[in-house]
Amino acid sequence: MKNAAALPGHESATVPVAGAAASTDLSTRDRVTQLLLERGSTTAAQLGSALGLSPAAIRRHLDAMLADGDVEAREQVVRGSRGRGRPAKVFVLTEAARVRCGTHHYDNIATAALRWIARTGGSRAVEAFAAEQVTALEERCRAAMEDAGDEPLARAEALAGALTAEGYAANASTIASGGQLCQHHCPVAHVAAEFPQLCEAETAVISRLVGTHVQRLATIAHGDGVCTTHIPTQPRAQSGNTVTTVRTDR
Repeated sequence: MKNAAALPGHESATVPVAGAAASTDLSTRDRVTQLLLERGSTTAAQLGSALGLSPAAIRRHLDAMLADGDVEAREQVVRGSRGRGRPAKVFVLTEAARVRCGTHHYDNIATAALRWIARTGGSRAVEAFAAEQVTALEERCRAAMEDAGDEPLARAEALAGALTAEGYAANASTIASGGQLCQHHCPVAHVAAEFPQLCEAETAVISRLVGTHVQRLATIAHGDGVCTTHIPTQPRAQSGNTVTTVRTDR
């Protein structure tokens, strides 16, 4: 009987359309959240491509997340020369959204502990504490990088894999001026916002593990979408005779 579901005594097996749509929307927004957590910041076009959504569909989800305070739009930072027109907007998770992802469970007590250390022992005590905290991480990453060789960029790629295994969602890439290590998640971002010694200790670890001087360009703790560390290109050793500069005064 075609209309059996509409007759008294018969329960409809059809899921309400509105309920199904709401469930699908939540699932998609969870996937958007996860991608932003992993990538730090990305454009609407990149999100749509990764999720297989049309520009209109991803825009609808992002508008809803903007209205709910889960994401915010920022101007895309373009280093070096760029083409004509304004750069595309990039989207990042808000701090409230990061907290709901469960990434800062012990921030309050950790911050309170570091404030106590700072009051009783001063800034050097905080630096010593931060250095000690990353010691175990450095040892685990070093063990995971045993076969990486000595070339800094190759070691950066191996380090990215080791950090990803530690929950940092990291990746390494080659750029014109050397290499770049990006960490798309920071377990201590809220605490490091008040105590940058944590970021400095981590940067020192990256430098030791990569085997060269590095420079932090951005950190999640300071409001950036991703922690970015620059690995400069190593100057090639000159072959042949040593060049001697002779100064002549006139």
